[in-house]
Amino acid sequence: MSYQVFARKYRPQTFDDVVGQDHIVQTLRNAIQTNRLAHAYLFVGPRGTGKTSTARIMAKALNCVHGPTITPCGTCDVCREIAAGNSLDVLEIDGASNNGVEQVRELRENVRFAPTRGQFKIYIIDEVHMLTPAAFNALLKTLEEPPAHVKFIFATTDVQKVLPTILSRCQRFDLRRIPTELIAEHLGFIARNEGITLDPEAARTIARGADGGMRDAESMLDQLVAFCGERITEADALAVFGFTAAQTVFALCDGLIYQESPTALAILQEQAEAGRDLSRLMGDLIGHLRNLLVAKADPEGIKAEIGEEAYTLLNAQAGKIGIDRLLELIEQFAAAESRMKWAPNKKLHFEIAIIKAIQTLGQATLGEVIDTLSAIRSGGELPAIPSKPVRTEPAPPRTPPAPVAAPKAPTPPPTPPAPPVAQKPPTPPPAPAPAPVEEKAPEPTVAAPIVAAPVAATPVPPAPVEAPPPKEETPPWEEPEEEPEAPPFIPPGEEPDETSEAPDLLAPVETPAPAAPASDDLSHLWVRVLCEIRSQRMIVLPSARAAVLLGLENGVATLAFPKDDDFNFANLSKKSNADFVEAAFTKIVGSPVTVRFERRAGLEIPGIDLPEQVEEVEDDPMEAFKNDPLIRKALEIFQAELQKN
Repeated sequence: MSYQVFARKYRPQTFDDVVGQDHIVQTLRNAIQTNRLAHAYLFVGPRGTGKTSTARIMAKALNCVHGPTITPCGTCDVCREIAAGNSLDVLEIDGASNNGVEQVRELRENVRFAPTRGQFKIYIIDEVHMLTPAAFNALLKTLEEPPAHVKFIFATTDVQKVLPTILSRCQRFDLRRIPTELIAEHLGFIARNEGITLDPEAARTIARGADGGMRDAESMLDQLVAFCGERITEADALAVFGFTAAQTVFALCDGLIYQESPTALAILQEQAEAGRDLSRLMGDLIGHLRNLLVAKADPEGIKAEIGEEAYTLLNAQAGKIGIDRLLELIEQFAAAESRMKWAPNKKLHFEIAIIKAIQTLGQATLGEVIDTLSAIRSGGELPAIPSKPVRTEPAPPRTPPAPVAAPKAPTPPPTPPAPPVAQKPPTPPPAPAPAPVEEKAPEPTVAAPIVAAPVAATPVPPAPVEAPPPKEETPPWEEPEEEPEAPPFIPPGEEPDETSEAPDLLAPVETPAPAAPASDDLSHLWVRVLCEIRSQRMIVLPSARAAVLLGLENGVATLAFPKDDDFNFANLSKKSNADFVEAAFTKIVGSPVTVRFERRAGLEIPGIDLPEQVEEVEDDPMEAFKNDPLIRKALEIFQAELQKN
């Protein structure tokens, strides 16, 4: 007997043998048991999913000597003739070669004859979408009202080409792509029956390459047996069919997530040198990104699809990247895949897609910018900005292994040495005032340096003076224009003469605090601040007008609200609005101002008429935009800068 390939030898013969189409099998069984048989069925699905096999099983179930039955015996003459394809009552017609009107007219005439041995005359038309519109129209009347002994079963891989008038006369069944795990289990069953040692990794590799088609998987297994003999490993499957190992796809995706361009490009280079199909590698990468996306959206669904062990690794990687980033990557690589189909240099487009994807992951998205600005404006907690993930485990090894060096921080430019600063003398504990910060005075070109005792705003006990440090040459950038007069030297242990009026060159210059403005000045100042608020942020003006400026002293402005005005007090004291009011005060006063808010009982708010226009220098709109507190905060968070186009 001649050799029979696995796809024919292990073709399903009963409903129990059909793999991955439980929803269709259950429906057909129920229809047979309850005698609710339709006159026309349409099986739709990708290649190798069991459309024709299911049609043959249905024919045997109807014409078996024990039928109609859900368990055809397979041993009677009718079942054996149907399985061999030579039954007179079950006619299989190829729609591609019998697509004319003449063939359909002949079929229409033959349906009048009764079956020879079985109960039904069954017509199985494969690839029915290949019939011409004229042939479809010739079949309409017979298909809608056939004789009671006739059943039609159609199969197609392109249901869009079937006329709607045909679809409306059939019961449609959509066959799904068979899951990878089910295909791998069936391949293991075939290998055990044939006495072949098939590694589980090799079975899963074949199942992934079959893309949901059982016939394709069985054909690839047949080819591997011819190549390897009785022992098949994953390396054999990868070498024969040019597939990419799941670990390689995982490592490539890892390089993208960690934004390691050298790692990702090196993996691509290795696969190209090994002769792998880069278009298939791109498809595998997109499929892996899709699995990551589904793992975040529907963990249980992807776990049932890929298995527990693969799900554990997939879930760990999915936790390092967000859904929005995965969507961006899938869109970018899908666009690159469409370009690679017609490009002579596929590797170039693949490399560009990898580099572009890594750059995209390093940039803030528009949604993140909007969320951050909204949080700044509302004064709420700032959202966490996703940063570049850091590897906590070593990168997966490659062949040959090439460790990727961590990015080095940029080396700061050399800075000139700082001039020596005199040490701060110790201050006795009972001193009520803090010791002033000493600064090194410009040194004249003399032999001994000048050391002065600290002088505080209030009299403090004398402090011991340090011994003169060794001679140091004055740096050229510290040479004073004029030689200052040296203060008198005070020997250690002696108290300074308080009546002495010798100038203290090292004492910090104190700027006298401005006197508190009068009531009229406060009103005028508050009007100017309100005009500034009106010009910059009109939404804050109503709450600001509900306040009274009570005072401005030592850089602190006090704004008071009536005790029962909760809304305006809460609105203006919100951090973002308070920062803006402080900026307005600072701009008007010319020095930093801090605003303090309070509420007082019985406080009356005087009506304030703001002038229509305030004479002031016209500012650059770009500068005003940059000085906005929200924009400054956003630029600081994202480490960005504004540029004019």
